[in-house]
Amino acid sequence: MDLQAIHAVPSSFIRRWIFSTDHKVIAKQFLFTGLFFILYGGMLAMLIRWQWAHPGQEVPLVGQLLFSRSGGIIGPAAYNTIFTTHGLIMIFWAITPIMIGAFGNLTIPLMIGARDMAFPVLNMLSYWTFFVSGVMVLASFGVELGSAGAGWTTYPPLSTNVGMPGMGQTLMVMAIFTTGSATIMGGVNYITTVIRLRAPGMTYMRMPLTIWAQWLTAILNVLFVPVLAAGAILLTLDRGFGTDFFVAGALGKGDPILFQHLFWIFGHPEVYILILPAWGIVSDMLSFFARKPAYWYKGTVYAMTAVTILSAVVYGHHMFTTGMNPLLGQSFMLLTLIISVPAEVLFLNWLHTIWKGSIRLTSPMVCSLGMVFVFGMGGLTGIFLGTISTDIYLHDTMFVVGHFHLTMAAASFLASFAAIYFWFPKMFGRQMNEGLAKAHGWLSIILISLVFTGQMVAGWAGHQRRLFDPYQYKFLEHLLPLNRGTSHLAFMLGAVQLLFVYNFISSILRGKKAEANPWQVGTLEWELPSPPPNYNYDPIPVVVRGPHEYANADAIRLLGRDWLSQTETLKEAEVATAGAPALAAGSEP
Repeated sequence: MDLQAIHAVPSSFIRRWIFSTDHKVIAKQFLFTGLFFILYGGMLAMLIRWQWAHPGQEVPLVGQLLFSRSGGIIGPAAYNTIFTTHGLIMIFWAITPIMIGAFGNLTIPLMIGARDMAFPVLNMLSYWTFFVSGVMVLASFGVELGSAGAGWTTYPPLSTNVGMPGMGQTLMVMAIFTTGSATIMGGVNYITTVIRLRAPGMTYMRMPLTIWAQWLTAILNVLFVPVLAAGAILLTLDRGFGTDFFVAGALGKGDPILFQHLFWIFGHPEVYILILPAWGIVSDMLSFFARKPAYWYKGTVYAMTAVTILSAVVYGHHMFTTGMNPLLGQSFMLLTLIISVPAEVLFLNWLHTIWKGSIRLTSPMVCSLGMVFVFGMGGLTGIFLGTISTDIYLHDTMFVVGHFHLTMAAASFLASFAAIYFWFPKMFGRQMNEGLAKAHGWLSIILISLVFTGQMVAGWAGHQRRLFDPYQYKFLEHLLPLNRGTSHLAFMLGAVQLLFVYNFISSILRGKKAEANPWQVGTLEWELPSPPPNYNYDPIPVVVRGPHEYANADAIRLLGRDWLSQTETLKEAEVATAGAPALAAGSEP
C-alpha cells in the first residue's frame, strides 16, 4: 500500500467532518475540544480563587445554581471536587489535546512534507477515544456524591472507596485510562509518520524544532503513559472489584506508596510531555520573528533529547517526603539538578536567537516571548524544590502550586496561544485580528505572572495547598489580603480571555482571507494554500535546506526578502529574478 497516495475527498458530511481521517480536520477537532475543556477548567479555577478570596461567602451569579444544597457557598466536599477536577481537566483534556492533539496533528505531516499521517484510521480512532474520555469526565459531575475529589494525583487511600466513595471518582480514573489509550494511539502514529514519511531531503537535522519536540513527546507518551494506565486499572479494580493493590492496614495487604511510584514514573515525564511541544514551537517562533537562524539548532535538539532521556530517572523528587531512603533521595536530587542543565541550554539558545534580531512583534512572537519569561521564572524557582532540604519545607505549600503553574500551565498556555495565532491562517484560511491578539497576549503575560508569583509568595510564607479555608489557622490569617489580591488578578485574567474568544469566533466567521504565507516564513506548510488541499502536497516537495534560513545576504540581494523556503535554491532564485531590481542589503521586504 502506498502510504503517500492521494485519496479522494470524502463526499459525505459525516466522513469529511465527523469521522474524518484527514489530519487537518482531526487537528481542528482536538483544538475545539481542548478549547472547550480549557474554558471548563478555567471556570473551575475561578471558583477556587473565589474560595481563597472570600471563604464562606456565596458565589456570585452561579452559586445558587451550582451549590444550592449549601446555600450558594462552596462547601469542603465541593471544594475538593473543584480543585481535583480543575487539575485533571487542564492537564489531560485541555493542554494535551491542544498542544499535542491539535498542533501535533496539524504540523507533523505539513512540516515534513507528507500527505497525511502514517495511519489515518488510527488517527481518527485516537480522537474519538479521547472524546469518549471527555464524556466520562462530564458524566462524573452528574452522579451521586459528585465527581472526583482525591486530588489530581489520585493518591490512595484517599482515592479508594474508603476515602472517596461514589461513582464519580471511578469514572474519572476510567477516563484517565481511556484518554491514555488515545494518547498511545497518537504517539504511535506520530513516531511512525516522522520516521517513514519525511519528504526527500528532509533529514532529521532539517526538521523544524516543532517537529523534533512533537516526536520526542510521542516517544515519551508511548513509553510512559502505559505506566499510568496500569496504575489506573489497578485502582479501578480496588474501587470496583474488591482487590487491595493499594489498600493497606486492617482492610488490605496493599501499599499506597506503590501507586505514587507508578504515578510519578509517568508523572515526571508527563511534565516534559506537556512542555516539550511548547519548547519546540517557541524555538521556531523566536527564529521566525527575530528573522535570524535559531541559535545552535543542533544544541537545542540535543538539549531536548537529553531532557527526554533524563525525564525517566528524576521522578523521585516528587516523593522526598514519603520516607524514601536518604541515599536514594540524594540520587534523585542529583539527577534533578543535572536535568536543569539542558533546560538552561535551551533558555540560553532562545536568548541568543532574539539577541540583536530584527524582531517583529507579531501576536505569535508576543506570546512566545511571554512563554520564555514565565518559564524562566518557573524554572529558577524549581531549584528550591529539587533539593531535599528546601523541598521538605516547601513541598506541601502553595509555592509548589505557583512553581508548577508558571513552569507548566503558564508556559503551555502562552505557547498554545502562540501556536493558535500562528497557524490559524493555515487551519481556517483566515487571519485573526492582530490588534486584539496582541492585547490578549500582553495582558495575559502580565496577569498570569502576577497571579502565580503571588501563589509562590503565599507558599513561602507557609500557606499549605489543598486547604478548604486556610484562614481557620491563626498563622495564615495575615495572608488573606495577598490571596484576595491575586484572586482578583485571576478574575481579570479570566475576563481577558474573552478577547481571545471573540477574536477566534469572529475570525472563523468573517476574518480577513489569509495569504498562503502571511508571516513570510520558510517552513514547508507555508508553500501551500491556506487552508491546504485534502492531500497536502502534489508532488511531494524536495527539501534542500533547514527551516531557519533568515538574514541571508544573497536572498536579500536576489529576491528582495530576508528568508528562503526549505525547497528554494539560490541558483533557481537567481534565474527567476534575473534583471529584477533588488533591495539594499539588510532592508525589510
